[in-house]
Amino acid sequence: MLTSTRRASKALGLVALCALVLVSVVLSLLLGSRSIDLSSVVDAVLGRGGDAVEGMVVLDLRVPRTVLGLAAGAALGLAGTLMQGLTRNPLADPGLLGVNSGASLAVVVAIAVFGVTTPSGYVWFAFVGAALAAVLVYVVASGRTGPSPLSLTLAGAATTAVLTSLITLVLLRDLDTLSQYRFWSVGSLVGRDLGTAATLAPFLAVGAAAALLLGRSLNSLALGDDLARGLGQRVGIVRIVAGVAIILLCGSATSLAGPLVFVGLVVPHIARRFVGSDYRWILVYSIPLGAALLVLADTVGRLVAPPSELEAGIVVAILGAPVLIALVLRDRAVTR
Repeated sequence: MLTSTRRASKALGLVALCALVLVSVVLSLLLGSRSIDLSSVVDAVLGRGGDAVEGMVVLDLRVPRTVLGLAAGAALGLAGTLMQGLTRNPLADPGLLGVNSGASLAVVVAIAVFGVTTPSGYVWFAFVGAALAAVLVYVVASGRTGPSPLSLTLAGAATTAVLTSLITLVLLRDLDTLSQYRFWSVGSLVGRDLGTAATLAPFLAVGAAAALLLGRSLNSLALGDDLARGLGQRVGIVRIVAGVAIILLCGSATSLAGPLVFVGLVVPHIARRFVGSDYRWILVYSIPLGAALLVLADTVGRLVAPPSELEAGIVVAILGAPVLIALVLRDRAVTR
């Protein structure tokens, strides 16, 4: 009876989070430097005509930003949860496996060597760079006995340090590349279109499906590798599948929105407040939480300094840091 009640409570919480996502989408379409009423938004989305300028703002600017925010936020939330479960490290985020630094180096190369100048042009460079960096970290961490949480963390930190140094070296020697790269590096949903999201949708779908299937396995890994093997888990295969899912999710999200921080770090901690330590539910909750967080951050960024705006990555960092500090302080208070 108690188990059924808990499941019903968790299901109700998931419905509430889906409602939050819907609210964030509506706010994203309505608000900005130019506020548009709901009827005009509906007319634009349904193609009923109306004001041409407002229709262009909604369809060409706000709808793509909203869709990209939903996709990138959900992917980063899932990836952050996977990383924390895989490494048993509560501070793990997409930067841990070198994803952000790999994508950043690839974008720098795209600008400096190939002359790419648009965010949509960075997509495949960022995706390939993120994937290669994550694979490198995994191979280095594997050694003879396979990757462990500690070896993954150390290999990721070392790889990030090396790649960051290379990025700095290129940027210091090429100021034109620096001026273009800095807009991408802060994390933004501006300048991307729906075609970019459609291109990466298969990667996001496969990564999300793999992540959601790993909930029970992550619960076993949380008990330690030896006990997980005793419970019938193939630890090596679980880590490989999780690594592939992380590459697909992080690579796609970083390609879409740049190296966003705090989304993959904060979302799993918030999810645990609702559902406890069961990764089957944490993974599910991380999807709407990540999506709503990034879309709301993008919307807030449009409102704080009109007609200019703050990039979503900056707003996420400003909002995420206090949330993370509050969670840490609360845990400390509980353990005393």
